[in-house]
Amino acid sequence: MTDRRIIDLSHAIRAGLVTYPGLPAPTITPHLTRGDSRSVYAPGTEFAMDVIHLIGNTGTYLDSPFHRYADGLDLAGLDLATLVGLPAEVFHVADVWTPDRRGIGVELLRGRDVRGAAVLLHTGWDRLFGTPEYGHGAPYLTADGAQHLIDAGAVLVGIDSLNIDDTAAEAGGERPAHSLLLAAGVHVVEHLTRLGDVPPSGARFTAAPPAVEGFGTFPVRAFAEIGR
Repeated sequence: MTDRRIIDLSHAIRAGLVTYPGLPAPTITPHLTRGDSRSVYAPGTEFAMDVIHLIGNTGTYLDSPFHRYADGLDLAGLDLATLVGLPAEVFHVADVWTPDRRGIGVELLRGRDVRGAAVLLHTGWDRLFGTPEYGHGAPYLTADGAQHLIDAGAVLVGIDSLNIDDTAAEAGGERPAHSLLLAAGVHVVEHLTRLGDVPPSGARFTAAPPAVEGFGTFPVRAFAEIGR
């Protein structure tokens, strides 16, 4: 027996789930039902095979550089060492940002050693996931905050919010956090949850997508490990 604890940081995916307003929800349909499979296999043996149709931006997902840049690494090109067992540095800012100051900037990110780490931004916005309110007024990482994390050597940046960038109409469609982080080869994980259960330091973070060629974004089963 060990004292290792695993905290699931992913939202469950289900048919009809709306992750990001305006993007299609997944559909799940049977390819082979258990009943139909009985005519294919030996007596007493049955299987279910299903088809899921979804956009890569569903549930908790990872953005690779290819998501933003045509010549960037796709999901199949990512180094697993940058996705598995990363030291997790969690910034608990749920009580710091305000509706009038939604940006998480460099002033909230100083004073921590994040070299080689997964930086996880706990904003508390995940409490609204799956509701209409989730799509409006969400906290995000500012351009100077993103650049600070790049300069500090972070390997991955995750957030429990709608987007790593400000998606409000006033932002004019700019995506500085995505642009800076992915240009530097820093992975982005969005729509995390339960970050409030992870300590500021000491946990290890994993978020590995399938190795899909020519694809930039896909759901992950993200989790934190605490202890041994």
